Amino acid sequence: MKKLALRDEILLSVQQPARYLGNEMNAVMKDPQKVDIRFAMCFPDVYEIGMSHLGMQILYAMFNQREDVYCERVFSPWTDLDQIMRQEHIPLFALESQDPIKDFDFLGITIQYEMCYTNILQVLDLSGIPFHAEDRTEEDPIVIGGGPCAYNPEPLAPFFDLFYIGEGETQYGPLFNLYKENRKKGGSRVDFLKEAAKLPGIYVPMFYDTAYHEDGTIASFKPNLPGIPETIKKELVLEMDKAPYIEKPVVPFLKVTQDRVVLEIQRGCIRGCRFCQAGNVYRPLREHSLEYLKHYASEMLKNSGHEEISLSSLSSSDYTYLKELVTFLIEEAEGKGINISLPSLRIDAFSLDVMSKVQDVKKSSLTFAPEAGSQRLRDVINKGLTEEVILKGAAEAFHGGWNRVKLYFMLGLPTETREDMEGIALLSEKVAELYYDEVPKEQRNGKVQVVASSSFFVPKPFTPFQWATMCTKEEFLERAYIVKDKFKEMLNRKSLKYNYHEADLTVLEGVLARGDRRVAPVLEEVYKKGAMFDSWGEYFNNDLWMVAFETCGVDMDFYTVRERSLDEVFPWDFIDAGVSKEFLKREWLNAINEKVTPNCRQKCSGCGARVFGGGVCFEDKN
Repeated sequence: MKKLALRDEILLSVQQPARYLGNEMNAVMKDPQKVDIRFAMCFPDVYEIGMSHLGMQILYAMFNQREDVYCERVFSPWTDLDQIMRQEHIPLFALESQDPIKDFDFLGITIQYEMCYTNILQVLDLSGIPFHAEDRTEEDPIVIGGGPCAYNPEPLAPFFDLFYIGEGETQYGPLFNLYKENRKKGGSRVDFLKEAAKLPGIYVPMFYDTAYHEDGTIASFKPNLPGIPETIKKELVLEMDKAPYIEKPVVPFLKVTQDRVVLEIQRGCIRGCRFCQAGNVYRPLREHSLEYLKHYASEMLKNSGHEEISLSSLSSSDYTYLKELVTFLIEEAEGKGINISLPSLRIDAFSLDVMSKVQDVKKSSLTFAPEAGSQRLRDVINKGLTEEVILKGAAEAFHGGWNRVKLYFMLGLPTETREDMEGIALLSEKVAELYYDEVPKEQRNGKVQVVASSSFFVPKPFTPFQWATMCTKEEFLERAYIVKDKFKEMLNRKSLKYNYHEADLTVLEGVLARGDRRVAPVLEEVYKKGAMFDSWGEYFNNDLWMVAFETCGVDMDFYTVRERSLDEVFPWDFIDAGVSKEFLKREWLNAINEKVTPNCRQKCSGCGARVFGGGVCFEDKN
């Protein structure tokens, strides 16, 4: 039996000791002495969140298929263990072997959300790896960042040796081969990074310099060595069925956030919502075949013992073979006590028919995401959803036996007026009224419940709204109060509930989302002052952040509320994400003019993704 990194008395003193043991079903065990490369795959949050992340599971399975690579997992220790590890000088370790992360060749960190940035520093700190790439020696792992936030890596640039831009299935093989070759030649860390920087999709921050104008905007961003590319093009899987997937998912010992088998049915989206980063950076839409999905669904259910399977995509209703897939899953699940979860569906007659077959109606609520309270603002954001469609879907749902509806909105969207804000309450009221109008009293399942939630809008890179100004904390809260007050006026207010997000957290997210390298010292400063687990309400301390910005002389407003000109150079402009800046500009102007853009299957809008040579761009339109 392997030796654990933590003594029994430590394990007995912390919450959820199973977070740190490894040994789960389907965890991969190899002899570290018999591989050439050891890779620590890190999700910088607590185990339950990290183990719910699909991308991490895909890469874990893929890397471990190579005989010369041993990929292990590591997560952020929760605050109780963090304290003990510092007191007792216990280095951060990987779950499978329980070996210190510092002994690995690579530390790969998936960067899903801006508010986990301080946890990245926690991982480096507890591992004994210097924060700054330039301070690392030949003994330190190569630190790689990937995931959605790598589309603007600049606030994290000093802390990473390299970033992988795009989908991980394509370039990790060549990267590993390059590493082995460099080591064989007796090459140094810098030698490896110089060669890695020439691979598609690989960005090595230390080989690039930024110059600024007097007003603080970027004057230039250029390589500082010959042979280093000026532009990094994202990596993309074109033939989805040739991409490896998971046959034996690791099954956690404890309940995690997504405690189920997850089947990715497609990547990308045809919809073109102007606020949505994922919808832009994952273009073009690419589907898996029905046979591929049937195979992996059966294998994962058989090999995991999970009692639920969930379909993963940005818009499941757009998958061509959804009906056939759901029929297969219903047959597969019959008599086995397996639930089927279908998120990201448009609420129409087909979807409701499917959901009534796969869900226990009494236990579930239906979710709509109108995003905005008025049709005018839905046109601005290109939501492609009319009030008529929303109400028709709600009516279908009520007739189908549902009586709980969740509505998701955003506050602070570009061009938003008081009328748009109050429209959130008015639309929620219309949905509640519909229940009482449509469902006879004797058929009602009790009262209707309509829960409206609003998050605050953050303009993200590679969206048409990357030029938009962002609200201040005070403006966000003022808007939330306008909506709240309007809800109090509604006749059905007892059936309505309204929640809104934390405003100060949103402002910070905005700074980190559109920040540049000058934000990095703030991250370091706030971490040293004790910031960690910022996405967890009980640990987020806004005052620490405000002091750090002041100490480092960084103006938050420069990144959030400042007006941007159409010709400004953005910190992420060196990345080619497939959507051209010209397309995003056109869409920004379309938004201002309240002009709707059709989805990719209706008409090509020339976003630039056609250059990849596959996906929805090349579907037969006849």
